[in-house]
Amino acid sequence: MLVLGADCGGSTTRVVATTLDGRVVGTGRAGPGNPTGGDPARAAAELGKAITVALEGLEPAMVRGGVVGMAGYNRLAVPEIRAAYTAEWAAAGLSCPLWTYGDAPVAFAAGTPEPSGRVLIAGTGAVAAEIRSRAELRAADGLGWLIGDEGSGYWLGREAIRHTARALNAGPTLGPLGERVREHLGATARDDFLTAVYTASRAEIAALAPEVFDLVEADPVAASLVSDAAERLLATLAELGEVPGPLVLAGGLLAEDTPLRAEVLDRLPEAASTGADAARAAAWLALLELTAPDPFTAAELHERLVTSGG
Repeated sequence: MLVLGADCGGSTTRVVATTLDGRVVGTGRAGPGNPTGGDPARAAAELGKAITVALEGLEPAMVRGGVVGMAGYNRLAVPEIRAAYTAEWAAAGLSCPLWTYGDAPVAFAAGTPEPSGRVLIAGTGAVAAEIRSRAELRAADGLGWLIGDEGSGYWLGREAIRHTARALNAGPTLGPLGERVREHLGATARDDFLTAVYTASRAEIAALAPEVFDLVEADPVAASLVSDAAERLLATLAELGEVPGPLVLAGGLLAEDTPLRAEVLDRLPEAASTGADAARAAAWLALLELTAPDPFTAAELHERLVTSGG
């Protein structure tokens, strides 16, 4: 028997298939599978693609359940959106239960088997959340690209674009970051630049974050943006106040070796663990949903599947 775990991010969807003893037997990857980032039907289709790849060579009837983690998962309460995801689930040959979690509980589970604590996530978006009994109790930020997600990949990309736009207005000298942004967007003239900005997807804008990181040592503007992003993320975390339990750093910008992670760790007054693979964490949560193991067995499964990546 198998379970599935899916991490539907704003840029990428990842799916793993595992046995009930925590052994990964299939993986799949596709585009953005989050319904808040664009056309919900297209997002559902990306999840379907990732599931199909993960189950290649496997029998779908062996899957007994799956957990799908995504930001804004409450949008699945909208009947037509839920129907789109349910249709992709069925098209993959699955008739088992599909449990949906917010991205925060899944990201927290990627860093610890404990049931309660806090998680700070920075990827395409950004949020801090208090987790209680593996469910999100309350959140800070996570307000989306238009009014929040401060310190996120999208925020960094947008700020880099703002800097470049003002530099284009000021004169021909853009500096290292401005030149990198203009090259990334494939635009030279001001009007072409603005057209490229306003036709870019949120994922394309968030993809500028690694460009900012790459120039931290060479351009004080890039260094200032990273410092500002760290300050904003820590301010978001502080909104939660004191919460018992571990703190987990998660999302591509904080779980990987980035200048932003280094800045946040330097300023944190406490220890923090790092979220590993969110898709594997989702599969671990599916195992808990399906088998309800005792705490010791749950911790062993977490070590095997999530922490060690077995």
